[in-house]
Amino acid sequence: MPSPPGEERVVADRVIAELETMGLAWDEDGAGASIGSTMGNILCRVPGRVGEGTPIFLCAHLDTVPPDGAIEPVIEGGIVRNARGTILGADDKAAVVVMLEAVRRVVAEARTHAGIELLFTPKEEVGLLGAYAFDHTRLEARVGYVYDQAAPIGEIILGAPSQNAIHARFHGRAAHAGMYPEDGRSAIFAAARAVADMRLGRIDHQSSANVGLISGGTARNIVPEWCSLEAEARSRDPKTLAVLMQEMLDAIGFAASTSDCTAETEIEETYRGYTFGEDEPAVVLAAEGLRRAGYEPVTAFSGGGADANVFNERGLPCVNLGNGMAEIHTPDEHIAVADLEGMVEVTLAIIEAARGS
Repeated sequence: MPSPPGEERVVADRVIAELETMGLAWDEDGAGASIGSTMGNILCRVPGRVGEGTPIFLCAHLDTVPPDGAIEPVIEGGIVRNARGTILGADDKAAVVVMLEAVRRVVAEARTHAGIELLFTPKEEVGLLGAYAFDHTRLEARVGYVYDQAAPIGEIILGAPSQNAIHARFHGRAAHAGMYPEDGRSAIFAAARAVADMRLGRIDHQSSANVGLISGGTARNIVPEWCSLEAEARSRDPKTLAVLMQEMLDAIGFAASTSDCTAETEIEETYRGYTFGEDEPAVVLAAEGLRRAGYEPVTAFSGGGADANVFNERGLPCVNLGNGMAEIHTPDEHIAVADLEGMVEVTLAIIEAARGS
């Protein structure tokens, strides 16, 4: 089911149907209207035994990066792939499947637990918008998990970066490119000069920068009077992030001035980073669940953001776990059936460990 950001309704309805089949109550907030999505955040509570253990919440996003074609999953050698040359959507529907199946087993087998909440969000891929629009005070659990790391099962993410975005627009002067080129001021040339002066790619072990979109001009034979670019910088170190952002702004300003153009810039704080210690209770609980399910925990840091960033920013410890998906955001995206089954066992083990914690 295609579900690019903002168009998640068909998947949301399928999730709701699965919850109702299990006899579980759910509700959907009004965030969709405010963030431009066909769905709001869906919250489902599975009441546990009051006063016993640690209630947990599990969160997954229903949107994917936009597919470039049809989605036709096939299983080849125990691996789920898309036969149609675009994304599979395992990011993050693999987590959705695991959450639903684990809770189905909890309900069907009448397993005792300390309380489980399921949260399904929209528009994660374009800035964690659904999670930011969700009223986190509605959660009864104070510890959460997302499965949104393209890594082998067992990997526990101890930290993720902050991300800032720059929206820049260069203004030049239009002119006929053949008859009066000297009268023009190329905004595209200014933008290109700015990009050429930026430090991009991997900056250090915890920082990166990128220019992902650039557009401008009106016709091939007209000196372009405008050009826009979208850039970002990420880092787990606030000082490095501030330096990178200032360098990019300086490059934009210098390129505009030396090209006899002007530039407008807007800075957006997309999300904030976080860092856990290995002794953080949420991390310890994840490690215990992994061991019970037969996986050796390993710790790592992520270069990407996830809904976990939002909850950690708001004071709710939320740990991101590797779930076996691979080559996400590409036509080679895939996940093993064994990893889907394995993450169900990990989820059940975390729920069991939380009951006794």
